[in-house]
Amino acid sequence: MNDRTETLRTQRTPYVLATVVRAERPTSAKTGDRALVLPDGTMEGFVGGECAESAVRDQALRLLESGESTLLRITPGADSSPLDGLVTVTNPCLSGGTLDVFLETVIPPALVTVYGDGPVARALVDVGRAAGFDARPAGTADPPGPDAAAVVVATHGRDEEALLTAALRAGVPYVGLIASRKRGAAVTASLAGGDRVHTPAGLDIGARTAPEIALSVLAEILALRPGPARSPAGSDPGRSEAHDHCCT
Repeated sequence: MNDRTETLRTQRTPYVLATVVRAERPTSAKTGDRALVLPDGTMEGFVGGECAESAVRDQALRLLESGESTLLRITPGADSSPLDGLVTVTNPCLSGGTLDVFLETVIPPALVTVYGDGPVARALVDVGRAAGFDARPAGTADPPGPDAAAVVVATHGRDEEALLTAALRAGVPYVGLIASRKRGAAVTASLAGGDRVHTPAGLDIGARTAPEIALSVLAEILALRPGPARSPAGSDPGRSEAHDHCCT
């Protein structure tokens, strides 16, 4: 099971790990039994018979959409002791028995593809990984990952237009260019959809060093991600002027 989960993580495939934490007879599953639920509904492993498997699959697919984890109780009758964080479903099978199954949802971290090999590009990878992103360096011939959350171009003028165009065509949610304000405007002016490019990339936090600039860019990616923390429509988080000093 550990090898399989490692493969899924490497492939950036989301999954739910279902673990039986309590089994009240008569049940075919035992405490410690485990199964994986994949986005297409495939189950690998064992957490009980057909009724338990169906309940686990249905709940796991809902969790893959929300990204949450929960404790699932499968019981033949009404649960007399509901608990916070516990989802209870009725077991329709005649065999009866109660199972408590912990459903742990594992979603790949946001993929940030970084182009360039200068100090800022290297800092984006290092700081990004430390912050929990899947930050990956890429060569100029490599297309953005199919599920990339962000692409940052820090090539100092090399192949910028082609890389930005590829990211925009791929529909990457965040596309950033490390450049001075003047050069960034010139580069994006001729691009279809160039108004979607964040340049100079990063929030205005007074960044000067490469790690500080990387931090400002990652903060902007977080600020613009979907969810409650997203900036109100029409707002424009401040851009960092640091790139005017380092990245012309």
